[in-house]
Amino acid sequence: MPLTAVKIDDKYTLESGRVYLTGTQALVRLPMLQRQRDAAAGLNTACFISGYRGSPLGALDMAMWRAQPFLERNNIKFMPGVNEDLAATAVWGTQQVGLFEGARYDGVFGMWYGKGPGVDRSGDALKHANNAGTSKYGGVLALAGDDHTCRSSTLPHQSDHAFMDASIPVLNPAGIQEILDLGLIGYAMSRYSGCWIGFKTVAETVESSASISLDPLGLEIALPEDFEMPEGGLNIRWPDPPNDQEYRLHRYKLYAAVAFARANKLDRVVMAAPKPRFGIVTTGKSYLDVRQALDDLGIDEVYAARIGLSVYKVAMTWPLEREGVRRFAEGLEEILVVEEKRAVIENQLKEQLYNWDAAKRPRVIGKFNEDEEWILPSAGGLTPARIARVIAGRIARFHTSKQIDERLAFLEAKERALDSMHPAPQRIPYFCSGCPHNTSTRVPDGSRALAGIGCHYMVQWMDRNTDTFTQMGAEGVTWVGQAPFTDENHVFVNIGDGTYFHSGILAIRQAVASGANITYKLLFNDAVAMTGGQPLDGPITVPLISNQLYGEGVSKIVVVTDEPDKYPIGAGFAPGVKVHHRANLDYIQRQLRDIEGVTAIIYDQT
Repeated sequence: MPLTAVKIDDKYTLESGRVYLTGTQALVRLPMLQRQRDAAAGLNTACFISGYRGSPLGALDMAMWRAQPFLERNNIKFMPGVNEDLAATAVWGTQQVGLFEGARYDGVFGMWYGKGPGVDRSGDALKHANNAGTSKYGGVLALAGDDHTCRSSTLPHQSDHAFMDASIPVLNPAGIQEILDLGLIGYAMSRYSGCWIGFKTVAETVESSASISLDPLGLEIALPEDFEMPEGGLNIRWPDPPNDQEYRLHRYKLYAAVAFARANKLDRVVMAAPKPRFGIVTTGKSYLDVRQALDDLGIDEVYAARIGLSVYKVAMTWPLEREGVRRFAEGLEEILVVEEKRAVIENQLKEQLYNWDAAKRPRVIGKFNEDEEWILPSAGGLTPARIARVIAGRIARFHTSKQIDERLAFLEAKERALDSMHPAPQRIPYFCSGCPHNTSTRVPDGSRALAGIGCHYMVQWMDRNTDTFTQMGAEGVTWVGQAPFTDENHVFVNIGDGTYFHSGILAIRQAVASGANITYKLLFNDAVAMTGGQPLDGPITVPLISNQLYGEGVSKIVVVTDEPDKYPIGAGFAPGVKVHHRANLDYIQRQLRDIEGVTAIIYDQT
């Protein structure tokens, strides 16, 4: 067959057909598809995207900037937030456009993005925005970048429970095609129910690539016929008392989302046995792992049908749609729930089956089996090999075969071989050549430093007298709690300019308020280096930082730089600020550690 002509920009320009793109690029294309669907429906809509970078969404902002011409053609405004909760608040504002005179569009749909810690810190904003609701032709997707195995984080993250706490329904795509399909469904669900819609993203999906089918109008989305919309609807309004918002959310909006999921058959049977006895319920990445595990065991759809094994794939993990899962449960002896991290589906499934007909109710196994063995741990990640062993163990009560035994023996032999290998030498990450942190993180003899979020987190693995860290924007505040109870008099704290602009200035304010003896070493690096070298999210200069610190009450401020001559007299520094060459860093640190209160060194080197 003849080869199709393919261009790099196809992922953003091709109207329909097959395109090859990454998960990150799919998230860029998604609002374009929504805008095209709206235009075809006769709606004049726009989109606003804001958030804050972090794995696995660390490259989303760069992809958005690169796609700027394509975004502009589709009325899409991309504006990174100074931090996650301010970005969420701005997206909340997009749903208010139609409440007042002057709106130029029928509606503005929004996209918020943030790493797992960003979801955590934005809880207040997310709760307020979700309670207020979405507009009729707006809608919001909240993308959560979850690092389940802590590959590039200070803690493993799972955002499902944070969304649940904010009463935000959660969609969990299992691949790049589903990023687009579930994304479009998510916007329609958000408009119908008035809810923000959580959208779970993990590295295995976002950082992968695939050839997918693209058709903006091909996806048919149905409106529920079994849900009675209350008078006045479920969308945002003003004025809207808080208790009215809560009642509408708890009584109607979440159930509207469930009805929407049911009408569009988001949760579905993907492997159906004629006489089912053992069922697997799974979602997202775990669904792909289950399919791999079955393949490893040699269980294809024909084999599964013969032994009575069925698989149910959940797309909206919370709230779990009851009718579909009850139909799936009928006739089963047991259901195995396979999901990474803490249980979300398992607990809901048990609740949905509890008051059901006891004669129809199967046994539900998930994180633990009936002997309280931790068979599918929530710590770390799940592998297809582990899932395969669990599946084989559960079906062994009614089915065994030489084939499955041989496959299990093969998997176990491979794992033993891996365990018997000599471990590779540990390769500890280090600073790049020419990185200012090579110099800036050193402290004088007799002193110690605290780390924070950023490249300087790695100093804890080096011989530089730096121990412990905090979450982003709290650098040094642990010392506020230690200082009154120790004879140690002073510490240094590393903080990057990106973190300072994000929220770190509040940590410095807290330190000043406490009266603690502490010296902040603020690296002005001109980029957010750890997530790819993005520019800072607003205008900031070394003189401006010096004036901010001076205004906060920092008692002594010094600038060190590899290029002192670039600052002439009258550069606009705060009163008393002097500029030194970085070669004098040790001497300056020794001076500042003897000064009472909060002092600061702005280390200026790109």
